[in-house]
Amino acid sequence: MIIRFVLDNIFSFGERKEFNTLPNTRLKTLESHTYGLGDIELLKLSALYGANGAGKSNLFKAIYLLQRLVLDQKIPFGLRESRFKFIENPNTPQLLAVEFVQEEKAYYYGIEFIGERIATEELYLSGLGKKCDTLIFERKTDSSKVTAMHFSPEFEHDEKSQLLKSVLLEDFVKPDEPVFKLLSNRDNKFLGDVKKAFQWFSDTLQIITPDSKPRALAHRIDIDKEFKSYAEDMMCSFNLGIQSLSTDKIRVEDFFGKDNENELNELVKKVEESPNKMFGLRSRRGDEIVLVKENGDIWVKILKISHMGKNDQVAKFDLDEESDGTVRLLDFVPAFRTVVSEPKVFLVDEIERSIHPLLIKELVRKFSHDPQTKGQLIFTTHESNLLDQELFRQDEIWFAEKNRDGVTDLYSLSDFKEHKTIDIRKGYLNGRYGSIPFLGNLKDLNWHDYVTEQEPTL
Repeated sequence: MIIRFVLDNIFSFGERKEFNTLPNTRLKTLESHTYGLGDIELLKLSALYGANGAGKSNLFKAIYLLQRLVLDQKIPFGLRESRFKFIENPNTPQLLAVEFVQEEKAYYYGIEFIGERIATEELYLSGLGKKCDTLIFERKTDSSKVTAMHFSPEFEHDEKSQLLKSVLLEDFVKPDEPVFKLLSNRDNKFLGDVKKAFQWFSDTLQIITPDSKPRALAHRIDIDKEFKSYAEDMMCSFNLGIQSLSTDKIRVEDFFGKDNENELNELVKKVEESPNKMFGLRSRRGDEIVLVKENGDIWVKILKISHMGKNDQVAKFDLDEESDGTVRLLDFVPAFRTVVSEPKVFLVDEIERSIHPLLIKELVRKFSHDPQTKGQLIFTTHESNLLDQELFRQDEIWFAEKNRDGVTDLYSLSDFKEHKTIDIRKGYLNGRYGSIPFLGNLKDLNWHDYVTEQEPTL
């Protein structure tokens, strides 16, 4: 679970801002929307609204890049030129930090970097504001690119651990690379919490972008009958004319042809080298092709979608023959399945992209009203029809708004202390909470001023 995310001097966040999933104690509506996790309660649902260019997608982009930084052990290209453009001092550090719960323990991980130098990186057991945080590790790299590391007292007083620390500093730690993943792979009894915290980034945190495509669905539908039934029931319930989902399974040499031996060998190598003996790629048409090793053979699996036509005739369609909305909904099938049954965190940017407003509202309603969910669903949206206090608590609705200095602000609807019966959709569209486009300039625009007497011909 995510508790809070803090960022500073990143994209449009020129000042330190925080997004959190902490419930407002004065609110008593939709009490099933709170998860009790030891000494803390967290909200299961959050929606972030904002005008185009306000910075709401920048928040999700920053979280995604932090995940990539941790998992890839290097500063992603998207972060290298990400500092706030109007900052006066170019050497002002950039900050990304997240507080989260993994396996009933709360952690805080933060990283500060200046250019391509990681100035500070730290992981703590969070005291949740009720007691002091407990150090797990901290590294600091100065302007001369000299790095120092500090660990828990137990680690620092252990002779073997000190030897490991010396080896790490001498041979492995680099000024422009985080050490989080490096430490999670070490076999040391005092670094167990590093391994556990790393799993939040590698497994618990799931991010779906507007351009996401369904991944490995063909393989999962082929091997998991229960998931196949779930996926078919869900897609059929959308009334898209879908009859069933299936998988075409072809031997790899038959699919690619024996004449493409070099390409074939390269793909087989990638499958063999992957941890789960599976590798995915996209065809020129947009279909996902999943290569899987099963019982000693490598197979190609492709998702097929069956529709019923005239006279009950059934035909199979490829993914690229489906609408953008259908493909987007397919992406949500495993997401909603997982977020309902497992304590995962799903971030979805532009959840309504290519999907009818009634469909997306019904999906959110089903998650909102289900008292047995286990995960968190957090998304950005422009869809005002979702602004309904029967679906959301006031502390689950957030707004992003950019001021005249180009700085994005984040704030919750609960800051306005509205009554639980008020029509928040109407208030939002009327500008009561800000975070909507300013239409004055558009209304005053006279586009005929830009039309010449004679338009050029082609």
